[in-house]
Amino acid sequence: MCDINKEKRECKACKIVFLVCLVISIALIIGGFFMPPMGVIDGSVLTAVGELIVFPTIAFGFRAVELGYDLKINHGNTTIEIDND
Repeated sequence: MCDINKEKRECKACKIVFLVCLVISIALIIGGFFMPPMGVIDGSVLTAVGELIVFPTIAFGFRAVELGYDLKINHGNTTIEIDND
């Protein structure tokens, strides 16, 4: 028997976005490792990987808000908090 609540909570698009961003991030890191100078990953590659990881984070956060969960994001001195009261 199928659990309706579980189907509602599952976010297939979030998982797909996460996996695509993860694969691209890993490819960038591996590619950056083999580009000249060998064995050094450039800062631009690390920046790109960081930006790619933000997209699935936003997707999961959006889905959490849709489901009524509280959301709190911290970065340095900045905090974004969405409460479900």
